[in-house]
Amino acid sequence: MSRNSHRIRIHEAIRAQLLRGEIGPEARLIDHAIAAEMGVSRMPVREALMQLVSEGYLDSTSRGFALPDLSPARIAEVFILRRLLEPHAVACAARDRSEAQLADMRAALAAAQAAGDVAGFHRGAEAFRNSWLEAVANSELRHAIQRYSGQVQSVRFATLPDATARRTILDGLAALLSAFEAGDGPAAQDRMLRFIFDAEDSYARVAQSPHEGAQK
Repeated sequence: MSRNSHRIRIHEAIRAQLLRGEIGPEARLIDHAIAAEMGVSRMPVREALMQLVSEGYLDSTSRGFALPDLSPARIAEVFILRRLLEPHAVACAARDRSEAQLADMRAALAAAQAAGDVAGFHRGAEAFRNSWLEAVANSELRHAIQRYSGQVQSVRFATLPDATARRTILDGLAALLSAFEAGDGPAAQDRMLRFIFDAEDSYARVAQSPHEGAQK
């Protein structure tokens, strides 16, 4: 297999882990360690990681590659992007979603509701997000949203230990699911905009009082 083929395979594997929320804020991706694990040379791994940096999924640090370390200004910019892109995207998804994608959303929401810990809740919430994104037929719009997934992950890891934030997320996901089930694009659009504003409020509250409401 060529070096370029290895790079593509490694890029897609790490990107999938990022989209599923399997790489946490404390994780450091080290090129030589990944190369040894995957049985390849270091160069295609480094190229794949640098591509993920250029796409916005990761930051390069002195201790390896990691989820973006967001300043308050950068977080505010991500929320602006979300408000611009995601309401339109969910309206399209409500129109185009398949029964199989609806079933995936229901299963993901049920997993988040039943989760006994923050990690399980996070997996369920990310599975729900990935399920509706798969229903967005406009691939450029879908990829634009996926490109700031690392930033969304960083915000979620900061807020999910807060029990109130988790309840707010569950309520928002349930409202979105109802709109998807009804095939109601305008309702999905309205509910996503409310969901994003609620997420921003939760982040601001937790950032100001990081221990308030925390429940591991």
